[in-house]
Amino acid sequence: MTPTPHLLPPPGPPSRRTVLRWGALGGTGVALGPLSACAGPTGAPGPGTLTLGLNRSLVSLDNKLNQFDAAVTVQRAVRQALTWIGPDLQPRLVLADRFEMTSPTAWSVRLREGVRYSDGSPVTVGDVDTALRMYGKVNGSFLLGLFPEMPTVEATGERTFLLRTERPVPVLDRLMANIHITPAKANRPEELQSGLGSGPYRVVSANGGAGEYTLARNTEYWGKQPPVDKVRVRFVPEESSRVIALRSGELDVVDTLTPDSAEQLAGLPGVAVQETPGVRICQLFYNFRKPEGHPLADARVRHALTYAIDGESLIRDVLIDSAEGVVPLALQGAVRTGTYAYDPRRAKALLKSLDAEDLRITIMWESGEFAGDTSVMEAVVDMLKDVGVRASLRQFEPGGDILKWRQGRGGDWDVIGNGFPGTTGQALTSLQGMYGGTAEKERTRDTYMGYVIPRIERLLSDAATETDAAERDRKLAALQHAVWDTWPSLWAFAPKTLLARRDRVQGLALQPVNSYDLTAVRLEG
Repeated sequence: MTPTPHLLPPPGPPSRRTVLRWGALGGTGVALGPLSACAGPTGAPGPGTLTLGLNRSLVSLDNKLNQFDAAVTVQRAVRQALTWIGPDLQPRLVLADRFEMTSPTAWSVRLREGVRYSDGSPVTVGDVDTALRMYGKVNGSFLLGLFPEMPTVEATGERTFLLRTERPVPVLDRLMANIHITPAKANRPEELQSGLGSGPYRVVSANGGAGEYTLARNTEYWGKQPPVDKVRVRFVPEESSRVIALRSGELDVVDTLTPDSAEQLAGLPGVAVQETPGVRICQLFYNFRKPEGHPLADARVRHALTYAIDGESLIRDVLIDSAEGVVPLALQGAVRTGTYAYDPRRAKALLKSLDAEDLRITIMWESGEFAGDTSVMEAVVDMLKDVGVRASLRQFEPGGDILKWRQGRGGDWDVIGNGFPGTTGQALTSLQGMYGGTAEKERTRDTYMGYVIPRIERLLSDAATETDAAERDRKLAALQHAVWDTWPSLWAFAPKTLLARRDRVQGLALQPVNSYDLTAVRLEG
């Protein structure tokens, strides 16, 4: 197939902007050959089947470990929580029809009458108790890090119970949106491979290794039956393949697009692009497990390296938005703390003054971590080279054991490309998950990249237990400025969320948490 003229790169030597833009598309303009040569799915979906093309492999329908943004849409279609975070970033009731704080350390909860799993068995208070204990025992779960402490369950009736904590957790109703409920007898402190849940869909077939699933309506669903008969989930790692498959009609919805791909698709008949401000922060996060005396253990060196990164160029040419804080500004309670300044001369001078001018670093990331990831990483290496820093790249394919590397169990590294979602809509919980590390958590490697700074943890603990909302926001603002001054990232950005869909897909309302309600989606035509 001959590439369409407007998709070809301009003649002459490519500029950095050109390289970034074409790298972000994965060579889309020159890859529009037969789909059989691509890694995408084959065969158009049936009239009652919705087919989703994800950029990362959905290895499980359990979210204890596998919680990238687009996975939440599918996971919540099978398993549900007591609450969920709505499009206004406010908590809504799901399996619970009452969830009220009755004291600073207790919440009164009542299960909705008649809620059942897809096998017909009822959702019980014991299931909630078991779910909390199983999540609490999982090693390396980022969800566990969101909780200042895990609540305990005290049954008060057949459908009622109290959630108790030792200290106030004023956002517990939001945090519980991440705890998906499974029958107690089928739950384990691990990533479950079964798909038994109370959601609107049940699992017909599953291949976690390939990231492929087929869901069908749950006839035992306690709520309104979804309009779509079946949902097929496919893992299509290459953005160019997802774009081609959407254009050909073999996929109905594709996620995690670069702005250039979105622009290309927006002008096509039969295709619509949706975007929303994102609550996920993507970072080139430093390894905080470096021994004393290592250059990266010095905040001044970490700061100096940030001057090497031309973030504005990357945002303009590959991505869509910037980060001016340690969490996305779209989160409630987030504040502007500073900007990443590009000044390579200053980077060189500072590194020399700190005796770190011959620094060598290893940068690693998992493929599909964010749109245009490979292009961004390669550009960062070039930028570091310009200030005399030799950087090497290590990329993991989706589904690779990146968790071991984040925990420091897989070997040494210096910078990791990683994304942290804002699953509760609150800055507080993202701050807790990333910067609430303690020496005790580090012993089990349940900290975020080894980030353990006692002063920061004390500030965070004080803010997290503050029940007065205005005072909590004031404390959170001071905390965010303090975190910024530790220079946890070489660079960071908060991308807008972009997806594309066929026109036959209606009712899809993309939310800031990069998820949507599958029960509202319908197929037309």
